[in-house]
Amino acid sequence: MSLDLSRRRLFQCACCLPVAGAAGGAFAGMPFRAIAADPTAPRTTLNPDQALELLREGNRSFNTDSPIRSVTGRARRLELALSQAPFVILVSCSDSRVPPELLFGRGLGEMFIVRNAGNTVDTTALGSIEYAVAQLGVPLIVVMGHQRCGAVSAAVSVVEQNAFFPGAIGAMIEPIVPAVLTAKALDQGDLTENAVRRNIQRTVHRLRTASEPLLLDPLADGRLKIVGAYYSLEDGAVDFFDTETAVSPPPG
Repeated sequence: MSLDLSRRRLFQCACCLPVAGAAGGAFAGMPFRAIAADPTAPRTTLNPDQALELLREGNRSFNTDSPIRSVTGRARRLELALSQAPFVILVSCSDSRVPPELLFGRGLGEMFIVRNAGNTVDTTALGSIEYAVAQLGVPLIVVMGHQRCGAVSAAVSVVEQNAFFPGAIGAMIEPIVPAVLTAKALDQGDLTENAVRRNIQRTVHRLRTASEPLLLDPLADGRLKIVGAYYSLEDGAVDFFDTETAVSPPPG
């Protein structure tokens, strides 16, 4: 490529900058308003307790190898192509041993799932949760950790051994470290498993005390429930922490 051609392309790109800046300035001055949910869109008819009982029932079936009555197939896919009406938001770990739909015997379009290693809630996850509550009318949020979680084990190694993880892994497990520190201070039993449970509790507490009315308002009037859950890899059972005291914020 010649020097003259390179210069021409540089000036052409530079000419676009004032336009882009003007557009950005225009957007900065525009008034924004909250977008209300479509009142005609289908929503689940389940209340929070009914939604939680469906999960309990599904896990009992999974745990006892009973037939699963999940809704799948072409007709269901075509129905969901038009809209969705999930009844639960599940914040879960990405671990391949923890497949949410299988654990709870659910089918297409029933679970709005937010997954990452360590089942933490960052800005992206929180926005996804708020969207599902505000726009889709989901009545239940479950934060589920699990036995022998690798992300929590990594956070334990940071606390116990001053371990370092390259790339984005270290930043990913950083939010789990406070749960490990709390579990370590309590000094009760297996540190990793206790940290898993404290991590669940911290996330549930964060969602229950969110500053945005998108979660606080439906919580206050009973349209939304937020609970914690722990999945055992060994026996397939999910233990729900559905009382306020069980998910109180960790001390310290």
